[in-house]
Amino acid sequence: MRKCLFLLGLIAWQGCRNADDAVIVDCKAETFADAPTLSWFTSYNGSGEESHGHYILSCSDGGFLQVGETGYFPGSAKVYVVKTNAEGEKLWEQEFGSPGRNLGNSAIETDDAYLISGALDDISVLIKLNKETGSTIFSKSFDLGGTNAIEHLAVHPEGYFAVGYKNAEDRSNTFFTEGQGVLCKLSSTGELVQTILLNDHLAQGYRIQSHDQDFLIAGLTEGAEAYALLKVDQDGSVLFSKTYGGESSDHCFGMDLGSDGSVFLTGHTLSGTANWDTYTMKINSDGNTIWEAKQGNPRGYDPAFIHDEAWGIKATPDGGCLVVAGTGDEYGNYSSSCGGDQDNSNIWHVYLIKYNAQGELDWQTTFSPGDGADWAGEDIDLSSDGAAIIGVDNGAFGFLKTTAY
Repeated sequence: MRKCLFLLGLIAWQGCRNADDAVIVDCKAETFADAPTLSWFTSYNGSGEESHGHYILSCSDGGFLQVGETGYFPGSAKVYVVKTNAEGEKLWEQEFGSPGRNLGNSAIETDDAYLISGALDDISVLIKLNKETGSTIFSKSFDLGGTNAIEHLAVHPEGYFAVGYKNAEDRSNTFFTEGQGVLCKLSSTGELVQTILLNDHLAQGYRIQSHDQDFLIAGLTEGAEAYALLKVDQDGSVLFSKTYGGESSDHCFGMDLGSDGSVFLTGHTLSGTANWDTYTMKINSDGNTIWEAKQGNPRGYDPAFIHDEAWGIKATPDGGCLVVAGTGDEYGNYSSSCGGDQDNSNIWHVYLIKYNAQGELDWQTTFSPGDGADWAGEDIDLSSDGAAIIGVDNGAFGFLKTTAY
């Protein structure tokens, strides 16, 4: 499975003493009685040896859709899409592209279809699928220049707005390629109408959503040094452009909007942390920060050795948000001072965090199979019954449903 790019940081832990009365880390993570538990988990693989999901969607029929790749990027990957019912039972699956440099980045649902954004052979692609069968209605590719891809899509009055990148510098990275951020206007049939260069504002457009006839775009700046947020109108003219973060690297990979137009961003940071911590913020509709929060190390180990990498966020009806991440380490021979518990080395868990409207931590929890295998949270959506559906990287497309939160 894919182990992630980065590292971590910070939570309250308790001390204990050894025979020499020296303080050591106790490895007792704080527990939250109101945190949800696992309702069910299932996973599916495609034709490749492993599959890796990037985006999960809660669908109007109560089921779920996950998008990513099967096989290894860049050599043997194919775009992979799986649709399930409300219980996680597979209804259909589809693969696209000859094995190679193919990316399945995200999906949206419309009245009549699912629209998949990504790339085939390093060229941006939009694929429209029949909801019932997964059959292809159309597949439209458009070469924006160099290695390019569409990351995300939003409905526009004249078709669609899509964000992504062109001229990627790191062609073998499935997440941050560092190229030139682009905004594309597409027709309702997937034809490229206009390309607007966003390189003055971000090196990669990652998410786009509409609010009050305008569009919010989130992504990463050059070198992934800061979070970037733009508001544009329906013509693509920039209404504001702002960046957020600290003195070190801040990597933005998740965005969602509250019902009042507030913007939630998440990702991970090295600014003021012992290692990579999750980094979440709430921003008003004018681009001004309401609050920001860093959270990590839910399992209570040495923060210098733990990665916490947030990839998805969903606004919640109470004005807060849910953040999903992976928490783990990749140091192999690292053994904590807590007795060498297998759960502290080379093992990843799904990490779920709930913030309230004021940015205070309501609860946090982790999910794992409990057998020493890796699970990492890749994306999140809300289900119609007040729970969450999480896309899990377990070497396949994992679908994890929580109880109501």
